[in-house]
Amino acid sequence: MPGMQGLVINPGFAFYFTAVVSLVTGTMFLMWLGEQITERGIGNGISIIIFAGIVAGLPPAIAHTIEQARQGDLHFLVLLLVAVLVFAVTFFVVFVERGQRRIVVNYAKRQQGRRVYAAQSTHLPLKVNMAGVIPAIFASSIILFPATIASWFGGGTGWNWLTTISLYLQPGQPLYVLLYASAIIFFCFFYTALVFNPRETADNLKKSGAFVPGIRPGEQTAKYIDKVMTRLTLVGALYITFICLIPEFMRDAMKVPFYFGGTSLLIVVVVIMDFMAQVQTLMMSSQYESALKKANLKGYGR
Repeated sequence: MPGMQGLVINPGFAFYFTAVVSLVTGTMFLMWLGEQITERGIGNGISIIIFAGIVAGLPPAIAHTIEQARQGDLHFLVLLLVAVLVFAVTFFVVFVERGQRRIVVNYAKRQQGRRVYAAQSTHLPLKVNMAGVIPAIFASSIILFPATIASWFGGGTGWNWLTTISLYLQPGQPLYVLLYASAIIFFCFFYTALVFNPRETADNLKKSGAFVPGIRPGEQTAKYIDKVMTRLTLVGALYITFICLIPEFMRDAMKVPFYFGGTSLLIVVVVIMDFMAQVQTLMMSSQYESALKKANLKGYGR
């Protein structure tokens, strides 16, 4: 490629064709493998594959950091600071990912046929971070796109302006930080609007005979849920921005080695939490099935 001299001796059509076919084939295989893990295993297959790739690079990074501390290139207090910060950020991510806003929902007393159902009270849980790690992935991909294009065509004449833009968008640059944070916040609201519809939720509550205390069913309930969700999305967007910018600040401003990027840390923690939740559900299901079998055997013995 013109912007990567020395990597390919003769980057002709055959090279581009082989590279594209290899990347597409590998991507399709990983997608198929992820679907098989989801259907036949535990957890989300694609997330587990990404998780494995991130964790696979962790031991060499830890060994390199320890070697720097042993040789004196890295002070012991700095190493201790990194370890404390990793645990603190991980705890904060777990705390926020498990956080939710519970809207009280009441069911009025109703009668169906000969059965009379008493009034009930429950809640509608809304996650603080409903968008997950998608905003951070989209934001980083878009911000790094000019640098990728510059690496392809930066060596040609007439593309110097693209190289200049890519330099301003390098990690650690003020423009990069500003655009990265803005893109994360934008995609948080955009993705949440795609996956959650307050009007549909309000209609479902109305059809089931449920209502939010003090709020009229229908349009008023939809506006109230949308207002609550907007505030939660803002908190979630600031949370993701904070998590993603901490490693950048440590690496570039404080010159502290920090292997995990914000997106990687979010993926690792979320995948582990989802995996543990599914394992607990599977164990409870197996215990419930074994209890039913024992009850049936006792019934047959009588």
